[in-house]
Amino acid sequence: MANTGTKEDAAKLNLYIKFLKERLFFEPESATLHYNLGLAYTHKGLLDEAISEYKQAIECAPDLSQAYVNLGGLHLEKDHVEACIEANLKALEISPEFGPAHSNLGFAYMRTGNIEKAILHSSKALALQPGSIQAYSVLASAYLLSGRADEAAELSRDMLSSNSSFAPAHFNLSQALRMLGNDDEADAHLRKARDLGYPVEEEPQAESAAE
Repeated sequence: MANTGTKEDAAKLNLYIKFLKERLFFEPESATLHYNLGLAYTHKGLLDEAISEYKQAIECAPDLSQAYVNLGGLHLEKDHVEACIEANLKALEISPEFGPAHSNLGFAYMRTGNIEKAILHSSKALALQPGSIQAYSVLASAYLLSGRADEAAELSRDMLSSNSSFAPAHFNLSQALRMLGNDDEADAHLRKARDLGYPVEEEPQAESAAE
């Protein structure tokens, strides 16, 4: 994501990038410097440059799981879904309990239509990172798409128990309840989602005949 701060912030970022590049001239094998430069390029919106730095960080430190996760995220931004999956799977080879990698895989597998793998990795991510919005959103959507309304409802209620103003959970709960035939409660949660600003499409209204 490109930096959207002030001109002063942009100037500081450019200065930091210059510093890192100068340091790398003397320490080209520093995984930390390559990784930090990758982060800086990401903030600046230079995705290709960031990808290059993360790859170099991995060459210097093949066990740097966070670099694989960040690399996968950039591949996803460039719509290279398979490359994203490959990078995050590599991260899990190094750190099997690394929540962000499971979360990214859930999102990526959802993009490919592999619902079961999306559920597998998103549920693992949520267990490792309770309250993760991305993991919840993917898991709830995957449950709904696969017809597992009971699990979608339970998951959404769990999210609302910790944050009653989380609009997406109200919306997903309304969809699950509708599938379960509980229309009154579904309507209540749909209204709540709309009141909280969730982009709920209005139901089409029948036109009355002109008198």
